[in-house]
Amino acid sequence: MFKSFQGFNVLEKIQKDKSHKRERKLPITALKLILIIAVTLVVALIPTTTFQEMGLTNLTVVQHRVIALFVFAALMWLTEALPSWVTSMIVVVVMLLTVSNSAFNFLIKEDYGTFVKYADIMHCFANPTIMLFIGGFVLAIGMTKTKLDVALARVLLKPFGTKSEIVLLGFLLVTAIFSAFVSNTATAAMMLAFLSPVLRSLPADGKGRIALAMAIPVGANLGGIMTPIGTPPNLIVLDNLNKFNGIDITFTEWMMRMMPFVVVLLFLAWLLLRFLFPFKQKTINLVIEGEMKMNFHTKVVIGTFIVTIFLWMFGKELWGLNTNVVAMIPIAAFCATGILQRRDLEEINWSVLWMVAGGFALGVALDKTGLGNVLVESIPFATWSPMVVMIISGLVCFLFSNFISHSAAASLLAPILGLVASGISADPTAGAAFAEMGGPAALMVGVAISSSVSMILPISTPPNAIAHSTGFITQADMMKVGIILGVLGVILGYAMLIFFKF
Repeated sequence: MFKSFQGFNVLEKIQKDKSHKRERKLPITALKLILIIAVTLVVALIPTTTFQEMGLTNLTVVQHRVIALFVFAALMWLTEALPSWVTSMIVVVVMLLTVSNSAFNFLIKEDYGTFVKYADIMHCFANPTIMLFIGGFVLAIGMTKTKLDVALARVLLKPFGTKSEIVLLGFLLVTAIFSAFVSNTATAAMMLAFLSPVLRSLPADGKGRIALAMAIPVGANLGGIMTPIGTPPNLIVLDNLNKFNGIDITFTEWMMRMMPFVVVLLFLAWLLLRFLFPFKQKTINLVIEGEMKMNFHTKVVIGTFIVTIFLWMFGKELWGLNTNVVAMIPIAAFCATGILQRRDLEEINWSVLWMVAGGFALGVALDKTGLGNVLVESIPFATWSPMVVMIISGLVCFLFSNFISHSAAASLLAPILGLVASGISADPTAGAAFAEMGGPAALMVGVAISSSVSMILPISTPPNAIAHSTGFITQADMMKVGIILGVLGVILGYAMLIFFKF
């Protein structure tokens, strides 16, 4: 994270703690890796005819290899034997060596099926969605370097006064607003930096500081739902929705649906935190240190931020500008004016981008090898209720996302559900009922919502880990809030998607 960032020390401490934990778990990690590699080799070495006898009648050798890669990625992401981005890189490289048209020549034969162009796999690192993410990261760097984030936090929190319960509401809303446009991890660390002195000053025998500390992960996780760039699962879902179903949801369309939904969830979260952790101290004096200097760079950042957000929201309708193209504007503006320098490029969260690129590569393999069509043809969608598909997908995503990275869960499920959605839509009977329930958009966007509301454990998401590191929150406290808000979020999310269709 950027060195000038208000919450840098918090993030640095958490990263060190993670490193120490990984070192202590080396024997367990080695065992996980051995088992995962063994299972993957078994799947890869089973004769292709065995899968054909199981119902995948048109399965080719190349498609068989892709299935083995999917198994490997799923097990690695679920067990977190290695960091998610490392798994993605391994998958991409193995894919290039085994299922691309530049694979080892002894693995390529005409009757093995369709190989993926190696350029298509490598293009995942320059996917327009990746550029959108980089644009968001660059905006965050600019805000941090000019201390615009501190100034905004001070201005946004000022109207909430000093009454404890209203300050709690302010922290929820402001954290959510920042998280809609800035990394939720960075947002959580920044808000904790502002809040830490307050937490220490509150009565030790009161529960109010638990409520305030919990407001950080709740606001950060829910706020990320508001915009397509708020959190990686949003972009992963949108990319696969477009790839497999030909549906392009604009920045404005997303915000028009998600903002009211998030506001409702934040209000419910406020009521829940007040009920579970009532304040003993009735007033809170919040002092936010740090000063923004109004110089040339600050003016450029403010102007670029306003223009970028405006174009993300209305550029498509007014001038036909794609959201991904608009994301390049802050990059160019900050480079040209010297705000973004060579050292700042090191502060971009490249591990998240590599993680997302690996998920995209799996989607490309599904599509280009024809495995997606084989899977769709082998599943009797006509016998499945679209409602059942939505419920199961939401629950599975919610379950996975509480134990593994939200991005990993979305990367694993989005390509599969994209295919499922296209299969249901193609069926004359099931397709009509599916469309009435919101169709592919409801199914796929539901995955993004389910992942973002998954916050039961400290390991569920970085903002949870940051809040738990304060020592004011127990895992039991986090589970109470996470289970209730998670269930409410999934139910209300799918209800919103079904009744207010994209």
